[in-house]
Amino acid sequence: MPNDPLRRSSAVTITPSLTLQALLKQATTRAGLDAIRNGAAGLVPPVKALAAVAASGATTGTALLIVPTDRDVDQIAGDARFFFAAVHGGSAGDAVLPFPAQQVDPYRGMTPHFRVAAARARVLHAIAAGTARLVIASAPALLPGLSSPARVRKAGSSLRPGVEIEPLALGDLLVDAGFTREDPVDEHGEFTVRGGIVDLFPAGDAEPVRIEFIGDSVESLRRYDPASQRSTGEIDQLSVVPLRERFDPEVPGLSLFDFAANAGRTVSLVSEQVQVIDELKRVRRQLEESYDTATEDRRQGTLPPDRLLVDVAPLVARLDQAMRLEELALDDDGPQQLVSSQPGREYHGRVTEWIADIRQARSRGDAILFVAESPGMAERSIEILRDHEIVAVSVEGVESAHAAAVLVTVGSLSGGFRLPSAGLVVYAEADVFDEERQPAERGRSLARTFLSDLRDLHVGDLVVHVDHGVGEFVGLKTVDIGAGGEDPQEFLELRYANDDKLFAPVERLDLIQKFTGGSRPALDRLGGTTWDKAKTRVKKAMRDMAEELLKLYAERKAVSGYAFPPDTHWQREFEDAFTYELTPDQASAVTEIKRDMESPTPMDRLLCGDVGYGKTEVAIRAAFKTVMDGKQVALLAPTTVLAFQHTKTLKERFAGFPVEVDMVSRFRSKQEQLDAIAGVAAGRIDIIVGTHRLLSKDVRFKDLGLLVVDEEQRFGVAHKERVKQMRKRVDVLTMTATPIPRTLNMSLVGIRDMSVIETPPKDRLSIQTNVVKFDAQVIERAVRNELARGGQIYFVHNRVESIFSIGQLLQRLVPEARIAVGHGQMGEDELERAMLGFVERRFDILLATTIVESGLDVPNANTMFVSRADHLGLAQLYQLR
Repeated sequence: MPNDPLRRSSAVTITPSLTLQALLKQATTRAGLDAIRNGAAGLVPPVKALAAVAASGATTGTALLIVPTDRDVDQIAGDARFFFAAVHGGSAGDAVLPFPAQQVDPYRGMTPHFRVAAARARVLHAIAAGTARLVIASAPALLPGLSSPARVRKAGSSLRPGVEIEPLALGDLLVDAGFTREDPVDEHGEFTVRGGIVDLFPAGDAEPVRIEFIGDSVESLRRYDPASQRSTGEIDQLSVVPLRERFDPEVPGLSLFDFAANAGRTVSLVSEQVQVIDELKRVRRQLEESYDTATEDRRQGTLPPDRLLVDVAPLVARLDQAMRLEELALDDDGPQQLVSSQPGREYHGRVTEWIADIRQARSRGDAILFVAESPGMAERSIEILRDHEIVAVSVEGVESAHAAAVLVTVGSLSGGFRLPSAGLVVYAEADVFDEERQPAERGRSLARTFLSDLRDLHVGDLVVHVDHGVGEFVGLKTVDIGAGGEDPQEFLELRYANDDKLFAPVERLDLIQKFTGGSRPALDRLGGTTWDKAKTRVKKAMRDMAEELLKLYAERKAVSGYAFPPDTHWQREFEDAFTYELTPDQASAVTEIKRDMESPTPMDRLLCGDVGYGKTEVAIRAAFKTVMDGKQVALLAPTTVLAFQHTKTLKERFAGFPVEVDMVSRFRSKQEQLDAIAGVAAGRIDIIVGTHRLLSKDVRFKDLGLLVVDEEQRFGVAHKERVKQMRKRVDVLTMTATPIPRTLNMSLVGIRDMSVIETPPKDRLSIQTNVVKFDAQVIERAVRNELARGGQIYFVHNRVESIFSIGQLLQRLVPEARIAVGHGQMGEDELERAMLGFVERRFDILLATTIVESGLDVPNANTMFVSRADHLGLAQLYQLR
């Protein structure tokens, strides 16, 4: 094929010596990214990261890149790590670091999450030590005042055998660095001193470290398992990074810009300057308002914003001087340099279209780089391209790169892009192969959400071998299996009962998985019968369950369901009337459900998502599609209050359309219930909502098309049997925040279809959880803050005998608050009136036992107190949260 365009020379000539490093440096130069002075426009996010890496290479100190939000930090930091490692070789390590905001309001009795505080402190230590080359910070992250680099360096230390330091002096240094004394040490940020032994758990490390002294000299440093206290290996050196960023609040704090300048040379960059400045001012104004309302805190000596935060004006001045990286240039004051970059196209698995674009790019003479997320995917992509007669090689195989149309490397990149002026096209794996991919905020595909592997396996963990059962992971061991000791191979060493050992080759990891059961079981015996007996019992239980399920699902397959037609213009109008924008996960779930409904096979889909993530709106769209085709919808709720909520929501959403919605529950009189049931039978009612009353034999539908079950796990066995019978004939959508294990397992193995909503609605703040002692002043302040913004409060107290005493305390603290009490020993009518009153905002505080975990969804309630949380189970706490 002498005229094959794939063989032509390109703008960036591929030669045997053109490594990935040279390719990116060449592209950076040709696009002018290494010559940006005042800034540049036209940069898509991955190219901003490449420009920031180029700027970091132009200084011997630290480059600071300021972005609007923490979400931007995550994306650009990930891309910058890839480019930095590719351009400079090796790992980004401590060279490229994200600097997130504290994410809490200090005037609401909250402290930053330990991981957030430790991450910020790690960045400051790296800047002070001179190891940080590029730091990506969000606008709110700039506000807290910082100690000086010298103070941060003083709080850290480096330990190795032979270092002279007294154990007690090391303990004092750790306290100053922000560590807490605990014995035993089993959490990050803890340490203890026992004679000549110091145990500490550095932030970010997988295991704690035991330091042994001889006198005042460090003898050894060993990692150990906090559960078994067994040593897992010796280390040569340990760097102690401080866990706090401010040591003396009485001393005026430095801004991040001043901190970096004091530590050495620095260059500043800002991405989307106007957005950064707006976010700075918004957060500062919010904190000042919070301080103004915290009058009691001021009397207790809480520092005002001017003492905790740096001024906005100097920050804005520094941002005005920074190198601007903009996607669009819309104002006269913006960057004059324009870089033409284009976002990568998303193919969603359409490989033939990708191949066509590669051929077109090569015909233009572009160099092409494909970034795979794993070595396996890199190899697979090379094979796919080869099948389409396109030569692709790994960057490690550059000796044959002169004949390659595509270079393939392994890394993590948020998305691909094209730099026309540099003759470079970059594809990211997710752009090409991820059929489920949504915009960047989704973060990961459904498969990755639930799949686990051995990456977090630690010495001492239990594993399960398919053939030999439960054993203990001892570690990796290299064994020479060749006759002359010239064929070393790596094995997993597993310990079984009686200290028997099994060496499993790493190539057969498919036979091993990490033990994820409850209590720690006894180790199996190699060659014994206990594991075979256990497998036999499980197989029998699985056969029994499979027989039941197969019978049900065979009946469903045999029964020809109803295939709904495609969406009508009514459907589009109804969906356009929704006042909020769907999240990517919601949109994906809607698409999957509609696809099921348009199939002749009866739908049975599980919809998972936290409270407030939009499951109901997804179900409402499915209900509208059902009604528009003349069929009926039944929505089954576990509680009367939740049924009332669903009815109210449905009536609001269907207000402008000819859809009749009704409810059967104890909130309706007997005659009203009979009228509703008659309306369902006659077809006058399109959507009927109710509790288990809907499953009664006297409820008959004229033409039921969709059954929506909210929190199926809260229904009894008899109710579930009735639901199973209904499933044979109609489409079923089950919604839940906490699926029972069998339901979840059925979905994961493919027996039931599943959609997951894991992306919170836009602008929804993450839940801040604080564990504090019972403090009346903290309660009063939080309640008043919530009431001041028109919100409501849950107060969970799971002791009926003292719940009214708590109510009296709340009334004394906040006399103007309207309080409703609810617990399981109350009459059903009284309890439901209290909960319904809270839903209708006739009460400000719902003081209740854990009955509120049954799914009471009150969007206006933004604060929850859980009294004696240590007495509740993990599942209860998660459901409440």
